[in-house]
Amino acid sequence: MKFLIGGLGLLLTGLIFWAIAVGDFGAAGDFLLGKPWGIVSMVDLYLGFLLSAVVIFYAEPDKKVALIWLLPIFVLGNVVTALWFVLRGLTRLRAALAN
Repeated sequence: MKFLIGGLGLLLTGLIFWAIAVGDFGAAGDFLLGKPWGIVSMVDLYLGFLLSAVVIFYAEPDKKVALIWLLPIFVLGNVVTALWFVLRGLTRLRAALAN
């Protein structure tokens, strides 16, 4: 499972670098936020970030450490979530769900 999540995280990281290299972030943002489905997609994305943050906050025993993981999610996105799952998440979730 770690390899699958890690591989998907690396794929997402590669896509981000590709988009930075060839895309126009400002124009894409203007387009997305100017269309109803673009707005729905952004709300869906940030709801997913929030749900990931809740899972991490619940699973991390040290809430200060949890905050260190949570805050970058809202800027860097699911690359952070994938990294947390690979490094800490699977064992932390097992422990949290066992309680």
